[in-house]
Amino acid sequence: MQQPASLMTSSAAQIKEDALICPADAQERIARNVREILVALGEDPEREGLKETPQRVAKMYLEIFSGLYEDPQEHLKKQFSADQHGSAVIVKDIRFQSTCEHHLLPVYGVAHVAYLPDGGRLTGLSKLARLVEGYARRPQLQERLTDQIAQAIAKILSPKAVLVVLEGEHMCMSLRGVRSPGSKTVTSAALGRWAENLQERQEILSLMKS
Repeated sequence: MQQPASLMTSSAAQIKEDALICPADAQERIARNVREILVALGEDPEREGLKETPQRVAKMYLEIFSGLYEDPQEHLKKQFSADQHGSAVIVKDIRFQSTCEHHLLPVYGVAHVAYLPDGGRLTGLSKLARLVEGYARRPQLQERLTDQIAQAIAKILSPKAVLVVLEGEHMCMSLRGVRSPGSKTVTSAALGRWAENLQERQEILSLMKS
């Protein structure tokens, strides 16, 4: 399905994502390398408290990076029409957990997602939350995550406008380096009418913050 011209000409980067295939020996390989990290730190991976740690960490990584092995856009393909509904649909405060790809440390935050349907074409509200979760469960940059969510909505729903705002706290800033707990990073992506019309975009932003 081709996107409307207004969305195709947005300044946001066009992003093509494909689901990966999880290697059959992924858990074994991760566990083996976690064990090597413990040895490199001078620890004894055979002591009681660490003996099962490599396997636990391997299972954890496969869980928190499970979004690599799915196409989150699939969630939006379950659609319905609502009597030519043409007003904005906003789902705010979608909690997400992701992992910064630079240090493999957690990112916690909330996502606010809005779109302006075209021809009453809608998707379930929970599908938007699943879309956010699917892309969040990957090694990520918050900027990329924001664009991926917006682009997926534009591609699958072909709305007149999309606006996505993410607020995240990065543990790579809270636990290391500058050590600034509580600091928030805010990113946004606007497509279609809301990229072009500042007044309309501000109205949607105010509803997201209310």
